[in-house]
Amino acid sequence: MPPEIEAYSTTYCSQLSPLINEVLEHTLNNHPHAHMVSGHEQGLLLQFLSRMIQPQRILEIGTFTGFSGLCMAEGLAADGELHTLELREEDATTAQAYFNRSSHKEKIHLHIGDAHQIIPTLNQQWDMVFIDADKPGYIDYYNLVLPNLSPNGWILADNVLFHGEVLRQPVTGKNAKAIAAFNEHVKSDNRVEQMILTVRDGMMLIRKRM
Repeated sequence: MPPEIEAYSTTYCSQLSPLINEVLEHTLNNHPHAHMVSGHEQGLLLQFLSRMIQPQRILEIGTFTGFSGLCMAEGLAADGELHTLELREEDATTAQAYFNRSSHKEKIHLHIGDAHQIIPTLNQQWDMVFIDADKPGYIDYYNLVLPNLSPNGWILADNVLFHGEVLRQPVTGKNAKAIAAFNEHVKSDNRVEQMILTVRDGMMLIRKRM
C-alpha cells in the first residue's frame, strides 16, 4: 500500500492500547527487521476479527516481538488460550517480556522452536490461526492446521501480496514464489473458500466450506 494512503488510513483508526502501542513503537525504532511487524492498521484488524470470532483457541505461527499476538488476545473468550510459535530465541524473549505485562498473560503460551515440529504436538482445535512466518513454509503450515480448524474457524495468512511481487511475470525470488504458490494452493483447495484483503501487504481470510 502506498505510504501516504496507509498514513491517512491510520489517522482514522482507533488507538491501540498503551502496551500494544509500546510494542509497535519499540519494534519500529529498534529492531533490525522492523518491517516485519504488523502495522497499526493491521493490528487493529486482527483485534477486530478476534473480537468478532471470540475464539477459544488461537494459533499464531510467527510471534516476532509479540505485537500481533497481543492484538488477537484482546478477543479471546474468557477461558480462551493463544498459542504462539517463534523460531528465534531473541525475538521470543522480547515477546515474552511484553506478554508478562499483559492482562491476558495467563492465556498466552509461547513456544520456541520449529513450527513444523511444534504444531503436531499441540493437539488443539483452532478457532483462529494467523500465519506470518517464513514464506516457503506457508503451504506446510496451512496443511498442518487445516485438519484441526474448527467448523467455524478462520485461517488468516499475512503478506499474500508480497510487496506486489506476486504480480510479476514471471514471479522471481524465493519468498515471492512461495507466496504465489501458496495463493494458488489455497485457491485450488475445494475444502475452503477464501478472499484477500488488500490491507498493508495483503491478508488472506480462509474458512472451511459449510
